[in-house]
Amino acid sequence: MEYRMEHDSMGDVRVPADRYWGAQTQRSFENFPIGQGREPMPPEIIHAFGILKKAAAITNARLCPAAMTAEKCSAICAAADEIISGKLADHFPLVVWQTGSGTQTNMNANEVIANRGNELAGRRLLHPNDDVNRSQSSNDTFPTALHIAAVCALEDGALPALAELIDSLKRLEAENEGVIKAGRTHLQDATPISFPQEISGWRSSLERDAELIRLALPPLRELALGGTAVGTGLNAPAGFAEEVAAEISRLTGKDFRSAPNKFHALTSRDELVFAHGALQALAGDLMKLANDIRWLGSGPRNGLGELFLPENEPGSSIMPGKVNPTQCEALTMIAVQVMANGAGIGFAASQGNFELNVFLPVLAHEFLQSARLLAEGMRSFRLRCADGIRANREKMAENLRRSLMLVTALSPTIGYEAAAETAKLAHREDLTLREACLRLGCLTGEQFDALFHPEEMV
Repeated sequence: MEYRMEHDSMGDVRVPADRYWGAQTQRSFENFPIGQGREPMPPEIIHAFGILKKAAAITNARLCPAAMTAEKCSAICAAADEIISGKLADHFPLVVWQTGSGTQTNMNANEVIANRGNELAGRRLLHPNDDVNRSQSSNDTFPTALHIAAVCALEDGALPALAELIDSLKRLEAENEGVIKAGRTHLQDATPISFPQEISGWRSSLERDAELIRLALPPLRELALGGTAVGTGLNAPAGFAEEVAAEISRLTGKDFRSAPNKFHALTSRDELVFAHGALQALAGDLMKLANDIRWLGSGPRNGLGELFLPENEPGSSIMPGKVNPTQCEALTMIAVQVMANGAGIGFAASQGNFELNVFLPVLAHEFLQSARLLAEGMRSFRLRCADGIRANREKMAENLRRSLMLVTALSPTIGYEAAAETAKLAHREDLTLREACLRLGCLTGEQFDALFHPEEMV
């Protein structure tokens, strides 16, 4: 491999000749050989850095044109656009497990933009600190990148996938109008419910989760950029914070604004904890949904058997013909990971010491993993499971007929204790409720038939 020499305030460093990063990135790469190639800084963060560096250059060119010349701004913007497009992904080698402020990832972006911008300009035009990092600090850029990435992950990933799954449930609801089945509580027989009513519970839960995620978005739209090192805005021109937030909004097409208190914006991660709480609520409801579906589809002969689930792949290396509810299993594992990430995010957010939180990379890693897994998991589950679910109406009707809790319809007439005795006799001697009721003399056949209408119990 060929190398070139790069320089920073600590001296010269040897860097691979075919990479745009510089001395500080190389030092981090060498000093943190932890999870390299396995746990890189999330690509969403790198994308967000491209956006904020471009926005900062444009704002600096407007506010301090003598320092940020049109030529420099153009070079920075061109290189930043390549980061935004993903073209320069191979030039961001750093891992999550680095400095807790994310300083080295900020410098990675600065160095890549400076070196690529200089290459485009055909001369040494840009300095990573003096030009690309102008009016900024790692302490305000990383929280800003985190908020940009979080808003994009929720608005462009999790919420659309959630809406698609809700639509799939609406379709299933409409297709099964009038289908009555046994209800279950405590994993035991309960009074009847219509299948659309059961589905509506799943759907409504997901609709509420979407509302909660949307409630979490406004605080994430507040950006720390402009606070620089400790929140005072040192070395940033007047108006920079507000103008750069407006520029980020223009570049992303999303509504961002300057955080009103930069001291809070640098040290507190409460917005992220709140937003991840909404993702955990979604994970909990998806766990319940997936479990309900796989249990209702259990069998095919020795389970509940009330749903036909899509058969996507063989389920056993030893049992021929076995098919498993694998999409449900994947979704429930994702839910567990999201819940685990919630614990990590809560602990990390509590570590704001004085003017800065220094657990930012792991916060980014866990929040964005949750949002990404939920979006991809819901989409896979919808396409490969929910869209193909069919009700086994015959089995639903059979299970309904066998449910002892239909005796509840008789309780107002024969009383709770007589109804309980009827259900117990039917269960003990494998009788129908009608047979048990007649044997106990609670009702005549004609009276039973007049009272017993399961379809009216929903």
